[in-house]
Amino acid sequence: MLGSLDLGSIRGFLMSLYHKVGRGRKPYPPVCMLRAQLLKHLLRVPSDRRLALLLERNKRMARACGFKRKTPSHGLFTQFRHRLGKEGYQRVFNVLLKQLVNSNVVKGEVVVDSTAIKAYSQRSLDNKSGISDCEARVGRGGRGFMLGYKVHTACCTSCELPMTFMVEPCNRNDKCFIKPLLEKLKAQGVSFKTVLADAQYNSANVRKTVRECGAEAVIHYRKSSRIKNALKVGRDFIVHGVKRLVRLFRKRVCIERVFSRAKEWLLLNHLRVRGLEQAFIHACLSFSAMLIVALTAVRQRQPSLIRSIKHYTTQ
Repeated sequence: MLGSLDLGSIRGFLMSLYHKVGRGRKPYPPVCMLRAQLLKHLLRVPSDRRLALLLERNKRMARACGFKRKTPSHGLFTQFRHRLGKEGYQRVFNVLLKQLVNSNVVKGEVVVDSTAIKAYSQRSLDNKSGISDCEARVGRGGRGFMLGYKVHTACCTSCELPMTFMVEPCNRNDKCFIKPLLEKLKAQGVSFKTVLADAQYNSANVRKTVRECGAEAVIHYRKSSRIKNALKVGRDFIVHGVKRLVRLFRKRVCIERVFSRAKEWLLLNHLRVRGLEQAFIHACLSFSAMLIVALTAVRQRQPSLIRSIKHYTTQ
């Protein structure tokens, strides 16, 4: 799966991160380092130290990443993450997404939502930030308040894959990020006509933003709303309203499955780094690994396996 990964368009960018002349040891191929980072999330390896040990002992895994005789130490993986940075990992994600868009896999309605991930730190005495992670914030997440970050994501309903995302402190309101998410979708060449979201995004400004992007907002109103034939969710969790909008809104649950797969199979909920940028990189690797599984299924002409992470990681 990693051997067929097409990163030719950014190979030059990855090589430019290292010096070619002068003193110093010759670096490991950056493409191999990136494959190893993706392998860490695909196999749910909990740390860089365990990843380095796996590659040292399992020659088959090392060859899949592109390493020949020697394999990197765990410290080199940490250095590579800092060297590539947030923009570099975002560039890798965009390349993988573009390949999926060109294969006509990404289509259908867009669903916007967020999920919280717990920070690798304890709360400070002010009960607002973290002791060892000062960029994390206390906010609503899960069933109560937690210290961490929120991953704001937009996915498509047809293939249930993430198309763009942002990572922000847990105390930031979800409504603030729907405009930049939709703008990033437009910049990546993803076209959409419908945007689905839950009541957290119910506001006039959000609906106006979606209309400005040339799409229809399918967001249910509060129960107290007096708008006639408005889309609402009753106490029995049954959606009421115009049948066409009800059918569309029921597709919103696909983003919950995206978050569930990323947390259960791709380490999204296992944050072991500190800082906003490192949290973004962690989420980017999880979502990039999800796109790799989909690309592998497309190239093997098995579209039914686009979402089957288990099929490719337990063989």
